[in-house]
Amino acid sequence: MMNIYSREISWLQFNDRVLQEARDGSVPLVQRLRFLGIFSNNQDEFIRVRVANIIRMAELRGQKLPRLTGGYTAGDLLPLIDRHLSSSRDIFYETYAGIRAELESYGVYVVDENELSDAQLAFCQNYFSSVVSTRLVPLLLRKSVEIPFLPDGKIYLAVKMTGTASSRYAILQMPVSDACPRFVVLPSQTGRTDIIFLDDIVRLFLDDIFFMFNYESISAHTFKIVRDAALTLDDDASKSISEKMFQGITKREHGRPVRLIYDEAMPPDVLETIARKLGIRRAGQLQAGGRYHQMRDLMKFPSVHPELEEPRSAPMIHPQIDPRESVLGVIRKGDVLLAYPYHTFNHFIDLLREAAVDPRVQSIHITLYRTAQHSKVIHALLSAAQNGKAVTAMVELKARFDEEQNIDNTDLLQQGGVKVVHSLEELKVHSKLVLIERREGNTTRGYAYVGTGNFNEDTARIYGDFGLLTTDEAVVEDARKVFDFLQNTHKHPTYNKLVVSPYYMRSKIEAIIDGEIRNARRGKKAYIHAKFNSLTDEAMVIKLYEASRAGVEVRLIIRGACCLQAGVPELSENIEVRSIVDKYLEHARLLIACNGGKAQSWIMSADLMTRNLDRRVEVGIPIRDKGIHKTLEGYFAIQWGDNTKARLIAPPYLNAYVPHTEGTPTHRSQTELYDYFETLNK
Repeated sequence: MMNIYSREISWLQFNDRVLQEARDGSVPLVQRLRFLGIFSNNQDEFIRVRVANIIRMAELRGQKLPRLTGGYTAGDLLPLIDRHLSSSRDIFYETYAGIRAELESYGVYVVDENELSDAQLAFCQNYFSSVVSTRLVPLLLRKSVEIPFLPDGKIYLAVKMTGTASSRYAILQMPVSDACPRFVVLPSQTGRTDIIFLDDIVRLFLDDIFFMFNYESISAHTFKIVRDAALTLDDDASKSISEKMFQGITKREHGRPVRLIYDEAMPPDVLETIARKLGIRRAGQLQAGGRYHQMRDLMKFPSVHPELEEPRSAPMIHPQIDPRESVLGVIRKGDVLLAYPYHTFNHFIDLLREAAVDPRVQSIHITLYRTAQHSKVIHALLSAAQNGKAVTAMVELKARFDEEQNIDNTDLLQQGGVKVVHSLEELKVHSKLVLIERREGNTTRGYAYVGTGNFNEDTARIYGDFGLLTTDEAVVEDARKVFDFLQNTHKHPTYNKLVVSPYYMRSKIEAIIDGEIRNARRGKKAYIHAKFNSLTDEAMVIKLYEASRAGVEVRLIIRGACCLQAGVPELSENIEVRSIVDKYLEHARLLIACNGGKAQSWIMSADLMTRNLDRRVEVGIPIRDKGIHKTLEGYFAIQWGDNTKARLIAPPYLNAYVPHTEGTPTHRSQTELYDYFETLNK
């Protein structure tokens, strides 16, 4: 369909916006390096998931294949993706080189093995001997022997030992970890900070590693592998979902290579040997680059000077919550909206901790999708179970790239007496829902939390999200139904307040839009103001086009992929789409409708994607509290007014910044939102 834009190309353009932040001279230099790391990490995941899937589709023969969004076939789309990846790679390395040069004006130097002083060489010798060498496992490449399995997500050195008659080849995996970081700060002269890649320390001591071989020269060049991240589950009914997931993860780790990314200075015979051993045949699977790869490690570039970092304000205490008093008591007085990272996530942790020890609390139900590595949420749930509460955790094992941690969480929770529930293979639970039941007098009162973001104290410091706390009886009863459904998926309950997928959310959102269409056609004021991470569902795009043609004002803030084409005459001229990329990740989902002058708002865990609406359990909630509704309207207005970090998303898709008229104030929404919530505190 010509009026539906390609999901894949749109996502790549989102990642270009991340790259824009790395190129923005107003962003502190080390933060710009970290944006390069985010860009690199995003791109690798895109290749592992989307490109791998498109390659599989392109390889199918003799079958009628569905077209991808935008009307592309897999064969049509792959060359476009390859060109975009190649172009952005060139911009990436140009940007990296420019940032390095700017860092030098602050006395920060990224040096290689040929630029070291005698004192630094001695430091590297000791560092290699004490930290690195015992973690290295050289792999020799022999013609008659298959290459040992090389997992992706790692950085490798391809080593060539050149002799008089022949050459030997070997591979070294860089042992990057918290104990052996990718970047090492060297002893430096006063007023200067020298930093070296771990790769270059290893290059220094190749002779120490391969001393047992005779060769005239030795060299090493970096490469990395990006593998297909598809997760295939066994259909053996006798196996538990945990067993199937564990086996599926093992298979995924051995997925076929989708890309081999290598140092462009790598000798042709070395490249040919590695590509042949890995079974890489398609030219598009080979990608030349600079001397260093796995640049997502830039996210952990050392903090060397405070002025080179993005300052972040400490999260605030919510004005309704006194950390020394009962959180449950606060919720009994009225609904509470938490807006992260502006409010502290500790309020949520304190809620769980209070529930864990309150003798009147009888049960806790929670959905878990992604948690922090050393999760305070998990610890609070274990504490509750140890205190005799009936704790049920719906742990989603299929949270992509967090499967292993969630399997570990399952084991930990079960050992601690928590009842753990897993979803069916075809249904992923992405909702952010908690239900606490407390005996009060002769009745049981429920306390519900409905959110847009994960119960993860680490990401809550850098992700923009909402969470609503309420004792609304209709919401509590709906929450009970959701948790009952999660344990008995053959039941399809109806809900009074909550908006739940996969059965009801699509129809509810369509009904909201239809209501605005009717009002617009009657000459009434009508608008949809919404904020999502992605808009890729074709039916939703078409419904919004219908709204635009009816005269509904549609304002959308979409961070990532957007298949809707805004501003097209006679189709979407009443629709404007913006994207904000800044120091915090925009993750909140918000929908506001005019509703005939009695505006309504909803927060939800779902994006406007087919998978969220049809194949996941998602939960949204209407906002009943007028004060909270006004807060959300103010939140959206501040974001819509951003003329510093907001981009226009419309043909011809140039990621142009929202225009700023000279002489008028600049507005940066993430900074102003902190001020906004600080003002609400007073």
